[in-house]
Amino acid sequence: MIVRMNNRSSLSPARYDVPTIIFHWGCAAIIVLQFATANLWGLFQNPLHHQLVVTHLTAGMVLSVLFPARLLWRLGWGRHIRAADRWLDAVLARSVEYSLYGLVFLEIFLGYMWRWGNGQAMSFLSIQFMPPFGKFSASTISLLHWLHQWNGRLIIVLATGHALAACFHYFILRDDVFQRMLGTGDVSDEYGK
Repeated sequence: MIVRMNNRSSLSPARYDVPTIIFHWGCAAIIVLQFATANLWGLFQNPLHHQLVVTHLTAGMVLSVLFPARLLWRLGWGRHIRAADRWLDAVLARSVEYSLYGLVFLEIFLGYMWRWGNGQAMSFLSIQFMPPFGKFSASTISLLHWLHQWNGRLIIVLATGHALAACFHYFILRDDVFQRMLGTGDVSDEYGK
């Protein structure tokens, strides 16, 4: 008589660690807030316009600390889970992940350069951080503004695709890919570690 062993039960759950999950959802929430405030402040006059700008700047400064911390955690101590069993799926998943990392870093850099290059302080709540260099030319400021806007839109497009892929896994494929980034519930080791 041959008895088949179920190896799946001996494997540890394929879930990201708690700090990775908190970093992921925290950064995602800030990025959505950034996009919303940037697209809403033009619709209002002061004082709401000013409050939206300060919210955008403050959240951007928080992201400029949180995002590198997230990446350091991910590279050093965070749990690494294989993207997929199929080569193409793994390449697509990692390409989107690394593209988002690069674009968010670029967005942070462009935000500081545009604001400071325009001779304006960065505001963290009511604390002002003055530009460390002189004002840029009008054409450079215009280019930085344009790049900051379009890079932000590209981030939202890729992040939306990322979210839709998670929904596809959850609702269509009915696998555990989405649950890996949640803090509760049981997860099988679908793709392994």
